[in-house]
Amino acid sequence: MEHVIRPVGAGEWEKVRELRLAALQDPVAHLAFLETYEKAVAQPALYWQERTDKAVQGIEVRQFVAEAPDGRWVGSVTAIVERAGAPASFVEAAEVDQVHVVGVFVRPEARGAGLAEELFRAALEWAWSLSEPRIEQVRLFVHERNTRAEALYRKVGFVPSGATAPVPGDASANEREMVVPRPSAS
Repeated sequence: MEHVIRPVGAGEWEKVRELRLAALQDPVAHLAFLETYEKAVAQPALYWQERTDKAVQGIEVRQFVAEAPDGRWVGSVTAIVERAGAPASFVEAAEVDQVHVVGVFVRPEARGAGLAEELFRAALEWAWSLSEPRIEQVRLFVHERNTRAEALYRKVGFVPSGATAPVPGDASANEREMVVPRPSAS
């Protein structure tokens, strides 16, 4: 693979912003992301700098990117630690220490080359490498009509947990939780 999969580095907030804005302009962005392009593009530079700094620290959140040989970012995935008992996204407090994957995006021209799978591999390896907290599962939510994304998630090992949550702002639709349990030691 010509692309490099790596964590976001210090000072790369402009690339973080550019890729996020591209993701929010994707034709299925309304199914894949809770944020809108209009809201994101209005954020000041400080917002993007702080967001990037948190991902660089890699303590509670880590963002991975797929970088093309010319330096252009063509994909990303973000992994966020959710501690047992603490408030969690979409549903009640997390029952176990887990990582929540969000912001999955690969530019259309780079799809089908295995980049999404490699981004997930990096996120999962990071999750399993954490010792404090020790992550018991990795999860994500997928809109019930986002069949392309759900197929990808199944391909990389996620399975439906059975939990659902209404889509914020659209009570007529649901997000489905999918999980990958911690691999057993062998």
